Amino acid sequence: MSDVMKYARALYEAHGDKAEAEAAQRARKYQDAGEVEEAEQWRKVRLAINQLRGAHQG
Repeated sequence: MSDVMKYARALYEAHGDKAEAEAAQRARKYQDAGEVEEAEQWRKVRLAINQLRGAHQG
């Protein structure tokens, strides 16, 4: 399992439906700080959470 998926699962378990918004906020925070690579990782985490949410809705 990738680190992105590990972070996504942990965030989803901790924050439930608010996890995707939390990941997006972190991505913005890092982007605003000029930490582009870290921001990109959080965008990937957000997408993974979106996929997890879809899997749990069916």
